[in-house]
Amino acid sequence: MSTSPNPERPAADERLRDSAFLRAARGEPVPHTPVWYMRQAGRSLPEYLRVRQGVGMLESCMDPELVVEITMQPVRRYGVDAAIFFSDIVLPLKAVGVDLDIKAGVGPVVENPVRTLDDVAAIPDLTPDHVPFITEAVRSLVAELGGTPLIGFAGAPFTVASYLVEGGPSKEHAKTKAMMFGAPDVWDALMRKIAGIAAAYLEVQVAAGASAVQLFDSWAGALTPRDYRDHVMPHSAGVLERAGALGVPRIHFGVGTGSLLELMGEAGADVVGVDWRTPLADAVSRVGHRGVQGNLDPTLVFAPTEVMTARAAEVIEAGRAARGHIFNLGHGVIPSTDPAALERLTEFVQSYPLD
Repeated sequence: MSTSPNPERPAADERLRDSAFLRAARGEPVPHTPVWYMRQAGRSLPEYLRVRQGVGMLESCMDPELVVEITMQPVRRYGVDAAIFFSDIVLPLKAVGVDLDIKAGVGPVVENPVRTLDDVAAIPDLTPDHVPFITEAVRSLVAELGGTPLIGFAGAPFTVASYLVEGGPSKEHAKTKAMMFGAPDVWDALMRKIAGIAAAYLEVQVAAGASAVQLFDSWAGALTPRDYRDHVMPHSAGVLERAGALGVPRIHFGVGTGSLLELMGEAGADVVGVDWRTPLADAVSRVGHRGVQGNLDPTLVFAPTEVMTARAAEVIEAGRAARGHIFNLGHGVIPSTDPAALERLTEFVQSYPLD
């Protein structure tokens, strides 16, 4: 990609700064409630299924042209207020040489799970040289998106650690917690390693032009507040602190984390993502002077349109009390979702009167 000055870039930068998404993330007045959807890039879109046919998940994440196409698909179809970079939370591990793969119907599978300090030491730190395809994809996306912000993302230390320790997805996280409680030296070393990789991965994305970042902690809901505060929060806070130095808004999201919302905000979030299990009004009162993101139940897009939009209106109204509100589902788009339902939902949210 050429590095020569682009006369259209200043205009695009100005549109970005004034975008509804970034204004809400900064707690500023918005022309409408901004909306985007977790897992909007892929999953339910027929055009996504076509371009992914015969291409493995991690392979697709390493192909800049494919990443750009998949990231752009929901922006073109829905007209959402932000794009989310198409990737996977374990990609940085793959990039530095961890032997893992994403198996269809299973998820990330690690060939040699982490057990010892030597296992941790064998994982290299991430540098931009590990992920040149990320830099290329983000730069291309920013040029194509114009005034639509791009959200970069990374997996939070606890969630990524759970895959490395368990060897794959787990409902109980028994081996993960056994290490956390029984081998605190290994646990601390592993969390520091992952936090460093996550922060470096976010730095690469922002350096290439991402306008905001989201830290995904999908499995943090398995923790008590005490264990999150003592064993996890300091490491997530380290990632968010480095991201904060980049001058972009930081969103912190977890699943089943109703009891952790205060702590997740204190870890350094500008915006706290809320899943559908916690009423948004309750979340607003608990996150302090921060924005919120969410939190329509993803299954409501299968309901009659009038039911879906009535519940969306309740979410928007609850979000008025927050420092800023970004509308989203309370988790990712379900694969069997009808894209037409998300089109109707997007139009409803963006046209909902705020006066």
